[in-house]
Amino acid sequence: MTAAPRFSGVLFGAAYYAEYQRQGTLDRDLDLMAEAGFTVIRVGESVWSTWEPREGEFDLDWLQPVLDGARARGIGVILGTPTYAVPPWLQRLHPEIAAETSTGVRVGWGARQEMDQSHPAYRFYAERVARAVVQRYADHPAVIGYQVDNEPGNLLPHNEHTFQRFVDWLRVRYGTVEELNREWGLVYWSHRLSDWADLWRPDGNLMPQYQLEWRRFQSTLATDLIAWQADLVREYARDDQFVTTCISYSRPQIADDELVASLDVVAGNPYYKMQDGLDARLEVPREEPWWSTGVWALFQWGDRAFSSAQTQYLVTETNAQSIGGPWQNHPPYPGQIKQAALALLARGGRMVEYWHWHTLHFGVETYWGGVLPHSQRPGRIYREVADLGATLKALGSALDAYEPDADVLVLYSADTKWSFETYGPLALPSGAPDPHAYLRIFDAFYRGLFESGAQVRVQHLKQFVATDVAELVRRYPVLVAPAVYVADDAVLTHLRDYAEAGGHLVVGVRTGYGDELARARLAVAPALLADAAGVHYDEYSNLESPLGVEALPDQAGIELEAGAAGTGWVDLLEVDDAEVLARFAPTELGADAAVTTRAFGAGRITYVATVPNPALGRSLGRWLVPAPQRAAWRGGDAVTVSTGRAGASRIVFIANWSATPTTVVAPAAATDLVSGAVHAAGDEMPLGRRDVVVLEVPDDSAE
Repeated sequence: MTAAPRFSGVLFGAAYYAEYQRQGTLDRDLDLMAEAGFTVIRVGESVWSTWEPREGEFDLDWLQPVLDGARARGIGVILGTPTYAVPPWLQRLHPEIAAETSTGVRVGWGARQEMDQSHPAYRFYAERVARAVVQRYADHPAVIGYQVDNEPGNLLPHNEHTFQRFVDWLRVRYGTVEELNREWGLVYWSHRLSDWADLWRPDGNLMPQYQLEWRRFQSTLATDLIAWQADLVREYARDDQFVTTCISYSRPQIADDELVASLDVVAGNPYYKMQDGLDARLEVPREEPWWSTGVWALFQWGDRAFSSAQTQYLVTETNAQSIGGPWQNHPPYPGQIKQAALALLARGGRMVEYWHWHTLHFGVETYWGGVLPHSQRPGRIYREVADLGATLKALGSALDAYEPDADVLVLYSADTKWSFETYGPLALPSGAPDPHAYLRIFDAFYRGLFESGAQVRVQHLKQFVATDVAELVRRYPVLVAPAVYVADDAVLTHLRDYAEAGGHLVVGVRTGYGDELARARLAVAPALLADAAGVHYDEYSNLESPLGVEALPDQAGIELEAGAAGTGWVDLLEVDDAEVLARFAPTELGADAAVTTRAFGAGRITYVATVPNPALGRSLGRWLVPAPQRAAWRGGDAVTVSTGRAGASRIVFIANWSATPTTVVAPAAATDLVSGAVHAAGDEMPLGRRDVVVLEVPDDSAE
């Protein structure tokens, strides 16, 4: 069902909560929004206790002036269902709906999303309020779409009824206890079940197969919640209104490709550290799991959002200024607001909406900065947002049929991510397991490719298997499989077939080692790929410190940057008949081949036996994609170029992610879609500090 947005142009705006404001600000706010070029606001999703202040008593008319005022100024409205923030009266009447983070231990009230979202009592009241709100405003001409719930999947409930649903889910999947015993290997440590009632709670579980299935089951709860609300809203929605939710991709319940199946369009919430966190020449540590740092990570978020349904997406929340607690104050440098927004559009975005319009004066998000500061006097942030609004107005419908280019395809595995959160291969400096091991490996390959100049498309495993190998080879001449550990034979066979059909397959560590239940395969590693890759291994090791990698002097293969190294992990490869492109520095461990390659069928398989550091990742990227589609645009080391196709044209986004002015040389005639300036082939185009331009280049080959 999920498809590209049906409206024209780029929607632009912010979340707006008149109910959080003093009276008398509505007209001023809406006038300022119109002057800034806003075309959309999001309302209503956070205040169930305002919509229904007491059980069964509804107050639905307070939003009418907001919708009327927006309509009068040509601003569309996305109306949210308020189901993620439970009102106090419901907490009091039905305390049993509180989620349990472990059996019998309830989450305390006072935050949000504290409930078990599948509890029947919660569903009864959530349906009632959602119907009341949507029915009241479905016919209002300002309403262009609906957001059901908000950042779903925040918890993994352990409630009694949730656990019993898990048991039923397993019964359907496995049929008999005997089959479950066999598939999970429950002979181990005397875990064989005699009856379904014997299944133990997840709290103390150490069995990897149980853990993986528990996480898969949990993802169905978030998916079901959104599908249930989407169906409910569609009973009232007009044909010209869309239904979505806003995804926080770090939520533990989320399988985003499944979650979006019931929605009309994908939407999500990227947050990132600004200032030096968006400077291409600086390295800023990541401090929060839901934050990103680094230019590459901002683009990666866009590519992940595109991957959910392989189509354009909406940005429902993002930074206007500082985001986080009162100790996390990093407002943007001048120019970064426009840079970040256009980067997200370059990777498939069709809406930019800020959290939020006015900075709050109370609550836990008091210092999550909005477009207006605490004084509510328009300042620099407002002026930069308004400048972005003018830019988007100038772009008009240029991005309506836009699809970002991709030089390489990278596979994403939610199952592996969940498995590695508990049973991952990498360690923290303390020696404790790294719960973000999967993302650490995935990020290493993505970052290396991005910083080498390649543009990336991300696919989920189900999307990959569903795509014909000939089509994959045609669209993506290089395919990277980083840590595809949890994979059935169909996935591994498809990888093999892709290479045989003419693609260049890059295999990362742990790929092909586990099966669909995270069981270590009874096979030579990497399973189903070893003979084709010309390498195999039995031994592997963690790395306490980076292990240097050296290119072979007699090979005309990979040119390695200074400092290229492997991190975290090494496979001790036995080379059968592959060509060794790079070796590890000698150690007592005896690890030798770091990167190997072998022709297979009409294609090639390359094996990377470690987690690349940025220098090694970039070196691999330049070797894998020596002539990326954006390479013709010559600029400095802080310049990114992102391209895509829109009808008979190519759109080119060029940004300078530094404070040093630079120039970019145009390889072909190009028109600035904002200023209207025309550049001839070979022209040097100036880029100021943290500057960004959007160009149109005719493309006779476009279909």
